Order: sequence, then C-alpha cells, then structure tokens
Amino acid sequence: MPVVYDAVGKDTFEGSLQCLAPRGLLASYGTASGPIPPFDLFRLNTMGSLFVTSGAFVVHATERTELLGRARALFSAIDTGLIRSEVARRYPLAEAAGAQEDLAARRTTGTNILVP
Repeated sequence: MPVVYDAVGKDTFEGSLQCLAPRGLLASYGTASGPIPPFDLFRLNTMGSLFVTSGAFVVHATERTELLGRARALFSAIDTGLIRSEVARRYPLAEAAGAQEDLAARRTTGTNILVP
C-alpha cells in the first residue's frame, strides 16, 4: 500500500494527499505547522479511495512488552535494510544546544544525530 507519513500538518496536508496513489494511506502524526483544517471527507473517495489516519502513540503501545516487541521489530527492519534513514547531519554532543536551535528554527531536514 502506498503511504505518506506527515509530521508537519497544515502546510503539507494537501500535498500529502495529492501525491498518494489510489487506495493510498496518509498517516498524519504531527502538527508542526498547525492543525489540519477541516476538509470534505468525500474527497478521499474521488481522489482514489484514499485513507487517512492519525494515530496517537500512547494508544498503540499501552503495555511495556508490546512496546519492546515493536522496538525489536523496528530495529530488526533497520538492521536488515528494510527501513533506511539517511543521516543529514551529525552534531557533537557539546553542540546539543545548537542542534536544538537549528531544529526549532527549521534549519534541519532528515535525520540529525547527537554524537556523544
């Protein structure tokens, strides 16, 4: 199933919908740019029977054993290359304050890592 993961919200919601293939899923999990405005639910039908969900992480892993199992599955998928994440920037731990400032000022994209 084609999926778009959107952590930005208001500013990217429409574009996220537009790039989905028929029967695709938009998983909205953040509102960095603000809440998603109301929209006509029937549009999902006319755009190709799209699906939209907004999961609350606290609901998806309510037991520690479930959380650990999901973490193992995630790290296994990373180890096998099923999931890849390009590191955009590495910050020495001594520059953590600068990393936070870059993040808050939206000067970062992709994965950023603090290196001890």
